[in-house]
Amino acid sequence: MTPRSIGLDLARRDGPAKVTGTATYAYETAVDRPAYCHPVQATIARGRVTRLDTAAAEALPGVLAVLTEANAERLASTEDGELAVLQSAEVAFRGQLIGCVVAETSETARQAADLVEVAYAEEDHETELTADGDYDAETTGDVETAFAEADFAVDQTYTTAMYHNNPMEPHATTALWADGTLTLWESTQGVHPTRAKVAEVFGLDTERIRVICPYVGGGFGSKGLPHANVVLAAMAARVLPGRPVKLAVTRQQMFSLTGYRTPTIQRARLAADRSGRLSAIAFDVAEQTARVKEFAEQSGKPSRTMYAAPNRRVAHRLAALDVPVTSWMRAPGECPGMFGPEVAMDELADRLGLDPIELRLINDPAEDPESGKPFSSRNLAECLRTGAERFGWADRGPRREGRWLVGCGVAASVYPVNRMPESTAVIRFSGGRYTVDIGAADLGTGTWTTLPQIAADALGVPVDEVEVRIGDTAYPNASVAGGSSGMITWGSAVLDAAAVFREKFGTDPADGDEAEGSVSENPEQENFAMSAFGAQFAEARVHADTGEVRVPRMHGVFAVGRVINPRTTRSQLTGGMTMGLSMALHEQSVLDPRFGHVVNHDLAEYHVAANADAGQITAEWLDEHDPHVNAMGAKGVGEIGIVGAAAAVVNAVYRATGVRVRDLPVTLDKLLPGLSPGPAL
Repeated sequence: MTPRSIGLDLARRDGPAKVTGTATYAYETAVDRPAYCHPVQATIARGRVTRLDTAAAEALPGVLAVLTEANAERLASTEDGELAVLQSAEVAFRGQLIGCVVAETSETARQAADLVEVAYAEEDHETELTADGDYDAETTGDVETAFAEADFAVDQTYTTAMYHNNPMEPHATTALWADGTLTLWESTQGVHPTRAKVAEVFGLDTERIRVICPYVGGGFGSKGLPHANVVLAAMAARVLPGRPVKLAVTRQQMFSLTGYRTPTIQRARLAADRSGRLSAIAFDVAEQTARVKEFAEQSGKPSRTMYAAPNRRVAHRLAALDVPVTSWMRAPGECPGMFGPEVAMDELADRLGLDPIELRLINDPAEDPESGKPFSSRNLAECLRTGAERFGWADRGPRREGRWLVGCGVAASVYPVNRMPESTAVIRFSGGRYTVDIGAADLGTGTWTTLPQIAADALGVPVDEVEVRIGDTAYPNASVAGGSSGMITWGSAVLDAAAVFREKFGTDPADGDEAEGSVSENPEQENFAMSAFGAQFAEARVHADTGEVRVPRMHGVFAVGRVINPRTTRSQLTGGMTMGLSMALHEQSVLDPRFGHVVNHDLAEYHVAANADAGQITAEWLDEHDPHVNAMGAKGVGEIGIVGAAAAVVNAVYRATGVRVRDLPVTLDKLLPGLSPGPAL
């Protein structure tokens, strides 16, 4: 395949529809006579519902139905505790669904939900994560001896906060049962995975369910797995056969119903000789999961492969608590898991008197430390060197400009190359144009635009002769958009379909000719370790009197294989970096352990970085060719932009002030005591 359309800086095909407001999202689906559903949620962290009085709610004019555990249908599968909605009177966390009201208007449904009276038998609960407990450890070599004999060592504890995804479009569903089939207009990162899970929960054949989602207003992982709201909407619609029911999760409800990233407590230890060469890496991480459903964030994973050291230990503790269900958030595992180690590398460089870039270059492994396999491509060193030059690392400070303390920081990024072994594409020729059908998703990442670019090159035709149809289970099966795997997986299926099409019909097909192709496992994974890499740079300015932190510029250099579309790639990378900035300085879900709920559960108090917080954020990528990852040579760009970004900001703040903050986010209370009586300059 010769890249002609791949690599072009094409504008988004879905852009005009979005900016003119004609793109239809799940809740906006035009349906006849919709009813509206509003949840009733538990107000205790653990216990049992003993009485649930719905009389006042049912008496309210406009109320069509009130569902509770007492009258809700029995689900075919309750194996997934999160999706076992209204199947029991037990309460596993505050905010759990214990009922819902279906009404003629959304306002009536919400008012009636407030009229439902609930009594509980409350039990003691546990919602606070601690580092105490048993860890599952994997050890190579003799870590403790290496630390005992090391010339230099770092042994520090770092924490990351609880984070909640807050896409502009909250989770929403329009559900319709008619003629024995269920149609879901759902805001999801995967129509087929959603259909499969809903079919399992309700005991239906997948052919009786259709999931439609042409547009998604952001997801960042939170829409990768169906949550309880989807099941509730389907249950509500089933009591009104033939009539569609709409359910929009409110911003506040998202903090208990649609997943979040666990807080982490990370003990990072590094041992090195006088030259800076690492002799041991040890990383112990404590995380939480909900008792009702286990989800483990693989935070220790990147430390297994990032730097060379003969002695290594990675340990996880997963604490089951009475909290809402943890789930995917952008770059699960790698994002929090690169914070502690990358700040520890900065601390070690400080003790050694080395440039932190030089320390990373000294320990850049020639092969994957965990598997011993060669890397299919690993250009971390080039990312660091290129970034240092572009960013002006030589002038990194610290320095003082009036009342502002200025310094720069660096951190590395890594994210694995993922390809799902499931997706099928169908290519059809009609009216002089090619149409590609695949049930893929576009959650703002650019799929509507980039898939035609891949198909055009695979078919050897101009990109404007190719149209794609996605976001509907009426199209062939496609994997979830997650783990930076979407374009790699779906693109590989399209390449296969194009090859089959040309083999069957040549370059002069007849009207109606069509062919199908699928993706399979990548056999090269047996021979190579495959990851994308990057280097993040940040400048921090801290006010000497108030401790106010500003980050006027960040720059990232990434090795992500072949870039399909520079415009959508840059959007992904700078978007991830902005989320990393937000993680470093702003985002933190504050859970009240007395009641087990997040108290800052709205955008007024859960601060996501806005334009005023983000200065100049730029990203570039190396001209990297990796023939082993897939036929396109692409590695995926959805996650790596956020990995390492928070560590770079924290390292910059230290360089500016001399104050080392190890607990995210960096807030005034953590900085000001170190700035007084005077910063180290």
